[in-house]
Amino acid sequence: MIEIVAAVSAATGAFNTIKAGFAAGREVESMASDLSRWMGAVSDIKKADEYNKKPPIFKKIFNAGSVEEEAMQIFMAKKKAEDMRNELKQLISWTRGPSAWEELLRTEADIRKKRQQAIYDQKERQRKVIEAIMIVLLIVVVLGFISGVVWMFMQTRGML
Repeated sequence: MIEIVAAVSAATGAFNTIKAGFAAGREVESMASDLSRWMGAVSDIKKADEYNKKPPIFKKIFNAGSVEEEAMQIFMAKKKAEDMRNELKQLISWTRGPSAWEELLRTEADIRKKRQQAIYDQKERQRKVIEAIMIVLLIVVVLGFISGVVWMFMQTRGML
């Protein structure tokens, strides 16, 4: 699961660096790595929201209360990311013009697609493997319990 607190912290740190860069008169191009870090963190926040909408089966069963808490954290993180995005749009449009913001959005979409393929798909596979292992373990435990009950029943009846 994506750690929402870490994603918000990364987004805030990168955003503050970008704002400081604009205040110092740096060009957008020289802040590409900071912009990329910010975009990645915002993408993580969005992905955490998707995971929260479809939590793993064991999270639903064993951590029902934490789902609501996590939803509130994600909601607050999304609102903070929206505010940062709006302020960043104003900064970039003011220094480079509205077309620079549109170009940044296209670049962000490309980065998001690449990250989703490389990172999120791998995490999804890991989550599914862990769920499958947990289901198999649960089945083994249930079958072992049933076998034990049958064995005890047969032993008390003198069938063994």
